[in-house]
Amino acid sequence: MSNDNVILRFSGVNFEYTHNKPILDEASFSLRSGSRITLMGQNGAGKSSLFKMITGEIKPTSGNIYFTPKDVSIAIARQVMPQNLAELSIRDYFATAFADKKYNLDKLIRDIFEVVNVDLPLDRQVKALSGGQQARLLLAHALIQNPDILLLDEPTNNLDQAGIEHLTGFLMMYEKTVMVISHDADFLNAFSDGVLYLDVFTHKIEQYTGNYYDVVEEIKNRIERENLQNARMQMQIKEKLAQAEVFAHKGGKLRAVAKRMRESAEEAESAIVSVRQEDRTIREFKIPAQEFDKFFDGKILHFNSISAIKAHGVVSKEVDLAIRKNTHVLITGPNGIGKSTMLENIANNKDEHAVIAKEIKIGYYKQDFSNFDFQQKAFDALKEVMEKYDEHNLRAAAAGFLLDGKLLDQPIAALSEGQKGLLSFCRLVLMKPGLLILDEPTNHINFRHLPIIAKALDNYEGASIMVSHIPDFVSQIRIDQVIDLNAL
Repeated sequence: MSNDNVILRFSGVNFEYTHNKPILDEASFSLRSGSRITLMGQNGAGKSSLFKMITGEIKPTSGNIYFTPKDVSIAIARQVMPQNLAELSIRDYFATAFADKKYNLDKLIRDIFEVVNVDLPLDRQVKALSGGQQARLLLAHALIQNPDILLLDEPTNNLDQAGIEHLTGFLMMYEKTVMVISHDADFLNAFSDGVLYLDVFTHKIEQYTGNYYDVVEEIKNRIERENLQNARMQMQIKEKLAQAEVFAHKGGKLRAVAKRMRESAEEAESAIVSVRQEDRTIREFKIPAQEFDKFFDGKILHFNSISAIKAHGVVSKEVDLAIRKNTHVLITGPNGIGKSTMLENIANNKDEHAVIAKEIKIGYYKQDFSNFDFQQKAFDALKEVMEKYDEHNLRAAAAGFLLDGKLLDQPIAALSEGQKGLLSFCRLVLMKPGLLILDEPTNHINFRHLPIIAKALDNYEGASIMVSHIPDFVSQIRIDQVIDLNAL
């Protein structure tokens, strides 16, 4: 629960990466010590940039950021593991959390592992871990510093349900200040006591008090009220101007009445409020399936064995499982059991026990987007997957995923994580794959987009294999076959 001490204050903060591309415009807000705040905003609105300003990684263009006390400690659990840190052992990775050498580092790590509900050998290389295990490490790396302000950037990405529940319980009991970026509405509602909303259109920050669902409802009601007020004002303007027109043509003293009518219309015009635009939502879309000749038997993928990683080593089970056209498969199991490894091996045709039919086009949504060349322009990443290049179709498809010309002209590295996710889906649309491989396709995606994405995956007529830890999302998609790696 928060107290009366303000620990962080933004005062008239402006920020832009390049001239005339503002991220924040006169942003002002304050956070009380012990508060638990959700940071909301559309993909690309600047949420991660705001975190970087708090940590000092980037500086405001103008305005001031105040901390009380000045030496307040800050730690951030980032969305993805930095590549240079992924090369380290777990022990060396946690050593980077401290300025000085910790002689009891192993004990500190073991203690924080209990908090994030994971048990891993400290000499294992970070990059050898699953996405879910790395997500726990990113969180633990921040928590082990015991910061005054804890910043969590999409902390539930790649976590299984048990991991999400464990994190939620921890945050509900956490006594220091927390700010969270997440698109998991249920997770946020469990512990939030306030919301900061970054408006992607005005670049302003709005501050609200209350739990997540209450704030979302408040914003919705405010927009409805403002729209009703504007409708009434527009009606008055129309009536006053029509009356002024009538009186103006009658001459004499009635011209003065016409003038007052026009002035009244101007007053009504000034009463029109600027309605906060709602987050844009992607357009409905279809992922076209690859077309096959009439002699194709429909069998896209065949498993003769399935493997899982368990405490005592790799466990394999012989199977005879054919995945045909219009078949949707869900892979389940806890973090670290080998789901992502399985999907990556299939996507790269490196699993000798999973035979893919000849000439099948594979569309792969990888959870960390590492299958992209981050130096490549977004436009070129879309162009290269088209069987027949058509710039108009490319830009039209991209626009449906909120990727405008400016974004398409940027290197992929410059996109937000959410925009990389939308770029991935746009690629799938233009590629027209026969086999769709989806590893945590909800990661980084604005929750407003998820029903539209689920509908597209539900209607996909090729073969698909998916890993997802979000039950509500999975429930919206037809699943024909479940492979539970934990049951092997």
